[in-house]
Amino acid sequence: MSIHSSISRILLLSVCILAAVKLSAQHYIPADEGSKVQFKIVNHLIFSTTVNGYFKGLKGDIKFDPKDLKSAAIEATVAVKTISTGIDKRDKDLQAEKYFNTDKYPAIHISSTSITATDKPDTYQLLGSLTIKGITKKIAFPFTATMSNGGCLFKATFTINRKDFQVGPDNAIDDKLTVVLAILGHKQ
Repeated sequence: MSIHSSISRILLLSVCILAAVKLSAQHYIPADEGSKVQFKIVNHLIFSTTVNGYFKGLKGDIKFDPKDLKSAAIEATVAVKTISTGIDKRDKDLQAEKYFNTDKYPAIHISSTSITATDKPDTYQLLGSLTIKGITKKIAFPFTATMSNGGCLFKATFTINRKDFQVGPDNAIDDKLTVVLAILGHKQ
C-alpha cells in the first residue's frame, strides 16, 4: 500500500467520523420569538378566574436527536421581569419579594438530567431540575418534539406547586399551576 493511498484512507475515515459526529449532535438554540412560556393559575379573590401569564427572555441550549437520547440535554432560562398577565399592577406585584423577588432571583431555570423515549410517537420524558427563587426541585414531564426545516418545536404541559418554590403567600390563588411550553429551537 502506498503512502498516498494510506493518507487518502485516513482522510476519508476522518471525514466519515466528522460526518457521523455532526449527524448525531443536533444542536438547537431556543428562540424567544416564536416560542411560548406560559402559566395558568386559578385566582379565587372574588370569584374563580383563570389567570394566564407569559414569560419572555428565553435563552438556552438544546442538544436533541431522537436516535441518540443518551447525549440529549436541555438547558433553558426565562427572565422573570418579563412576566405579563395583561394587568400591569399584577405584573409588578408578581415581581415583588413575596412572589418572584425578581431583584434577587432574575431567572427561572430548567435543566435536564435525562431524556428518554416513551411508547408514543415523537413523545419523550424529561427528568431534570427546575429552579425558581433559588429553590431547585426535581421535575419530570413528557414533551413532544416535532422536527421541521432547520429546527425543532418542543411542546410540554405540566403542573407544579408554587409553594414548593415559596412563590406567593396568599391563599387566594391555587397552589397548583399549569405550565405550557412551546419552544422553537433553531438548528445550529
